Formats: sequence, C-alpha cells, structure tokens
Amino acid sequence: VTTTTMITDLLHEIGGDKIDLEGLMGTGVDPHLYKASENDLTKLFEADVIFYNGLHLEGKLEDIFEKMREQQKTTIAVTDVLDKSTLIGSENFASNYDPHVWFDIEKWTQITSYVTKNLSEIDKKNAAFYSQNAQQYLERLSTLNSFISAKIEELPKEQRILVTAHDAFNYFGKAYNFQVIGLQGLSTVAEAGVQDMRELTQFIIDNKVKAIFVESSVPRRTIE
Repeated sequence: VTTTTMITDLLHEIGGDKIDLEGLMGTGVDPHLYKASENDLTKLFEADVIFYNGLHLEGKLEDIFEKMREQQKTTIAVTDVLDKSTLIGSENFASNYDPHVWFDIEKWTQITSYVTKNLSEIDKKNAAFYSQNAQQYLERLSTLNSFISAKIEELPKEQRILVTAHDAFNYFGKAYNFQVIGLQGLSTVAEAGVQDMRELTQFIIDNKVKAIFVESSVPRRTIE
C-alpha cells in the first residue's frame, strides 16, 4: 500500500506485475489534509508493506502509521534515505523540513534506489526483476533531468520566477535556480491572509511575472 500518487507510480514502475499495489490517494488529492476512510484502514492493516513519504506530508495519517509500527507492520518512509542536511527547513512547519522532495530529481533518484532495496529485501525471489526495472527507471530520470536543465537554459535568469498558490516547489527552485514564491505555506493547512495577497500582487507587478501555476489539489479561488 502506498499513499501519494508519486509513490504509487514509483512502486508501479519498480514492482510491475510482481506486486499487488494499492494507492490510497488519487490524482488531485491534497495529502496534507487527507483523512483515511474505513476502506483505507482495511488496506493498511492487510498490507505486507506500506510505503509513504514521511516528513509529515501525510499529516493526518502519521498517527495511523505509528499504530501500524506498534503492530509490527512494515512501514517505510521513503524520505528516510535522504541526508537531513540537504533538506529545506522551515520554522513554521511541524516537521521542520519541506516534504515536497520529488521536485528534485536527484533526491527522487536516491528514493528510487532506497525503495528498490527495501522491496528486494522483503521479496528476495523477485529482487533481480526489481533491480532491472529500477535501472530502466533511473535512466529515464537522468534523461528527464538533462531535458529540464537544457530547457531552462533557454529562459533568461531574471525570468526564472515561479509563482504558485502553495509553497511546494522550493526543491525545484533550488535544483534549477528558480526563485519560488508561494501564497500559502509548506502545508495547505496554512491559509493566506489579505497582507499575503497584497504583497504577492505587488511582487507579480514589479517583476512582470507572466504566469501563475495553480496545483489541481489546491483551491483556485485564493490565487485568482
């Protein structure tokens, strides 16, 4: 069982038809606010292994994962592999780290290897299969990283500004040298105030920002 769509996709790529994969969250679901249904709890209790992001991304599910561990359920936070010194901190976020690590392909590469290692240890007979799939996936990630870097080079440095509703893209900004401005904080639990809106509006005008990106999991009204 997996939580977010990113992790579900990763396990699908690595596990293929050798695993019975159940993802809890569908497309466009906000993991910060997600509440487990009775059906979700059944999936979690029946799972052989649970893969989740960690760093308090799945805020309301943390207590459930703790109970799972107490019952000797194998739960794996994929971000455990990352060096904490490379994570982006936040004084205003409960975990003190930004959990949106998948926007940095180098970090997702580390997570891919970590997930593959854990899956191979749990299911040794299919380890070679998982390793082969992971290698192909890692090659695609490398190609993607090269494509993004080359594309961004076409954009003048002063125009590398990313404005969005939710402050989820700081790893992208750090990896590809973008200034990232989010109206809401790291967690969508935080609401934007009138002063936040005024400051962002002025920033957009002053910097002649041409586009604002709104995630499908965040209400459009505030940013509009």
